[in-house]
Amino acid sequence: MHLTVSIGWVGAVLAYLGLGVAAVTSERESTIRGAWIAMELIGWWVIVPLALASLLTGVVMALGTKWGLIRYYWVLISFVLTTFATSILLLHMPDVSTVADRARAARGSQLEGLGGDLFHAGVGLAVLLFVLSLNIAKPPGLTRYGWRRQASPRGS
Repeated sequence: MHLTVSIGWVGAVLAYLGLGVAAVTSERESTIRGAWIAMELIGWWVIVPLALASLLTGVVMALGTKWGLIRYYWVLISFVLTTFATSILLLHMPDVSTVADRARAARGSQLEGLGGDLFHAGVGLAVLLFVLSLNIAKPPGLTRYGWRRQASPRGS
């Protein structure tokens, strides 16, 4: 489940980024307006649920496996970055809705200045791909808690 929602999150951000590029590069009013409306819909109905599901299933999986949530640096870093990305997403989505509302009402040259939200989507995609690669590589390295836990008489 965690893998499915996490990869889905990456795919949804790619779709959002594609719409952002269309909004920036197009001169057609209908394309710019449609891109922003679609970005809002994908954001709230696909990206946000996948981000929350990824965070939740990641925590459940970490707590239910030998990796733990704070035993290994790669798990801890993945958790922190996923929490950060989800938080930024939740804080940013109202701005996307505001711009989408402006796109619905704008006419002509007013639409051209809306941009395409490439920064947030691009940085978000980079963070998600870093977390993905970290989770595939699983680099060694126990945290202090992990070392103490491993050295305790009860083991892990």
